[in-house]
Amino acid sequence: MTFDIDGRALAHTIRGEGPTLVLIHGIVHRQHAWDSVVDALARHRRVVTVDLPGHGDSPELPTEDFDLGPWIVVELERFLEQVSVDGEKPHVAGNSLGGYFALELAARGSVASATALSPAGFFRGHWDQTRALLVFRLLRALSRLIGPIAPAVMKSVVGRTIANSVFYAKPWRVPAATATIDASSITTNRAIDAAGNAVPRFSVPVDESVPVTVAWGRRDWVLPVYQAPLVQQTFPQADVTTYAGLGHVPMTDDPELVASILLNGSRQSRSRRDRSDEGGRAQSPVA
Repeated sequence: MTFDIDGRALAHTIRGEGPTLVLIHGIVHRQHAWDSVVDALARHRRVVTVDLPGHGDSPELPTEDFDLGPWIVVELERFLEQVSVDGEKPHVAGNSLGGYFALELAARGSVASATALSPAGFFRGHWDQTRALLVFRLLRALSRLIGPIAPAVMKSVVGRTIANSVFYAKPWRVPAATATIDASSITTNRAIDAAGNAVPRFSVPVDESVPVTVAWGRRDWVLPVYQAPLVQQTFPQADVTTYAGLGHVPMTDDPELVASILLNGSRQSRSRRDRSDEGGRAQSPVA
């Protein structure tokens, strides 16, 4: 399914019923990044997965030579208006670059809550951002090198474990079809180059009334866990937790855990958070 937004269509899929939860993938991924958790989420949420511009079945980025962050945020705000029910603000969650977008939407007060898995936007300096981009560019070079044999490599447990160990703590769990799509995407994705022109920043002042949950894998080699302490400098209301055994793209590392994080994060609301602040943190069942 697609929505036509200013002549551009964002491909998306809607599953389940309940409060709307929009899932935003990271750079070079697409909707399929959430496959391992969607069924569990859809039992409790109206889950919307979307391909970002320049990814999957959504339109290509107009150029590499611009700061893609603000442009995509505006597109996402329009998209959220289209997929919301009865004008209510949806919950959002994102991973990596998608985590940055989820948090920026929270900073702008555009969502009911935001949950971010290893989000971009908390680099400890220009050197840190350059290091992260270098990881993607090196992987792109490797993917182009093995391009003709990538499907065969990814069908092998050993092959995809080696090829995907940067992104996942348990890369052997990634389906061969998913690994093949990712290998193909990284070879041509212009967002990698556009990201080099981006200066990640959040809107100021941050809307602190929007509940924020951040989960960070301790085996993240793309955006290392040393960035996590910076989150509360920008989002003082954030609940930040680090997890052993999770990598940069944690959904297949531990689907049950990640689904519970997303459900708990999207259970929050301003009124619930205000009540928690008054009487201690509320603990409620997931769902």
